[in-house]
Amino acid sequence: MANLLSVNNLHKSFGALQATDDLKLNVETGTIHGLIGPNGAGKTTAINQLSGELFADSGTILFDGENITRWPIYKRAQFGLQRSYQITSLFPEFSVLDNVAIAIQATDGHSFRFWGKARKDKSLIDPAMAVLEQVGMDHLAHTPATDLAHGQQRQLELAMTLATKPKMLLLDEPMAGMGKSESHSMMEVLRPLKGKITILMVEHDMDVVFALADHVSVLVRGHCLVTGTPDEVRAHPDVRAAYLGEE
Repeated sequence: MANLLSVNNLHKSFGALQATDDLKLNVETGTIHGLIGPNGAGKTTAINQLSGELFADSGTILFDGENITRWPIYKRAQFGLQRSYQITSLFPEFSVLDNVAIAIQATDGHSFRFWGKARKDKSLIDPAMAVLEQVGMDHLAHTPATDLAHGQQRQLELAMTLATKPKMLLLDEPMAGMGKSESHSMMEVLRPLKGKITILMVEHDMDVVFALADHVSVLVRGHCLVTGTPDEVRAHPDVRAAYLGEE
C-alpha cells in the first residue's frame, strides 16, 4: 500500500529544546495510524508541523506526491490535509445541521447568502444530512449545538471536518475529556472511516489506539522509537516498560 504521508528527517527546536529530532514517519493510504508517547515527547509539535501551524527547521513533508513542507495551513487544507476541530469553531446558536452546512458552504465556494435562504438550499442541506448520518448524529440535526454534551460536540466537530471531504485527518486527542461511553461512541464513528480516509491520530487512551489503529508509532524525545502493528508495539520491551506500564 502506498504512503499518503511521508515525513523525513524533520527537525524543530525551541532554543535548547529539540522538539522533533530527525523524525521519520510514513502513513499508508486508507489506514488509521496511531501516534503515542509520553508528555513532552513532541507529538503536538509534530502534528503542528504537519498541519502547517509550525514550519520545520529542516526536513521534508510529502503528502499525496507533493512536497508541502513550506505550504501554509490553508493550502494544505485545500489539498486535503485537515486537522480536526480547526476548520471552524462551533456556532452554538445554530443547529447541528446548520454547523455542518456552513462547513460545506465554506469548502465548496458557495457565497455566504443570507442564512435563512441558505437553510433551504438542498445543495447544502442534503450533503450535510449525509455526513450527520455517517457519524450517527442525524437524529440531532435540529438540536442547537449549545445543547449537545461534550462528546457530541466533538463528534459534530468531526462531522464538520468530514464535510470538507479530506484525504487525510490529523486527530489530536479526539477522546480528550470524554467519559467511557462517549469514547466508545467516537470509536464507533471513526472505525468505519478505515479504508475511506487516512487518519493520523494522537491519543493517550491506549485502549482506543490499539483498538482502532492499523499501525502505531511511538514518539520519544522528538523521534520515532518504533513503528509496527498494535501487537508488535504492545510486545516491544521498550514500549511496554516506558509507555504501557508493563514489566
